[in-house]
Amino acid sequence: MASQSPRSNAPDLDSHQGKLPRHVAIIMDGNNRWARTRGLPGEEGHRAGEGAVQAIIRHAAQRGVEVLTLFAFSSENWRRPPAEVQHLMALFLKALGARVAELHDNAVRIRFIGERSAFARELQQGMAEAEALTADNTRMTVVIAVNYGGQWDIAQAARVLADRVAAGELSPEQIDDELLGQQVSMADLPLPDLLIRTGGDQRISNFLLWQLAYSELYFSPLLWPDFDASALDAALDDYAGRQRRFGRSGEEVAGLQGEQ
Repeated sequence: MASQSPRSNAPDLDSHQGKLPRHVAIIMDGNNRWARTRGLPGEEGHRAGEGAVQAIIRHAAQRGVEVLTLFAFSSENWRRPPAEVQHLMALFLKALGARVAELHDNAVRIRFIGERSAFARELQQGMAEAEALTADNTRMTVVIAVNYGGQWDIAQAARVLADRVAAGELSPEQIDDELLGQQVSMADLPLPDLLIRTGGDQRISNFLLWQLAYSELYFSPLLWPDFDASALDAALDDYAGRQRRFGRSGEEVAGLQGEQ
């Protein structure tokens, strides 16, 4: 699939009206609060959240979503208590070992985005092996964002272009949003159509800042471990009823649709 930038994707109105989103991104928030309300330690919330991840992956695949991106660990999460970070890393490694084969058997491709070098070698190896094993699967792509931040993503894309300028391969005047968009994470995948955030907060928390330029936003009050198949269906139904404008007025969109 050709690389897309927000500008090049914007005019494609007819493929987005009243249909299932091709790419759903989720900020999975609320594990700790879920545990606290039950008088449980935080790690139990993360464990319950991991179960929700598997359920949502299965249901998204059943619904026909092409790409599901999950914000698993942000670059800001390193600021959490060391014990919690250590538990998250251990849970992540365990989940990789336990779930990759199942996802592979169901023709799901796994990809990771983010700065991996900060992770232990064992975890980096596990991510690379999961990507290699599932690389040719075509039913659905699950993108897991780990040690990821939207500002980091734009900065690393800018560095790639700066290196090309320094090497004489590119002039600064040639740099535009399309060229930069080809260097950010997931440039080879459809842009996210729908962003879901659980937990009740209404912000995007430095997630996919470039890629979310035209995404529809859906905020669920449910804590992530409580976000189940019916909750995903509600988000997809809400999306299906929206009019995506890509910077146009509602009247312009209606007029363009009437001409088809």
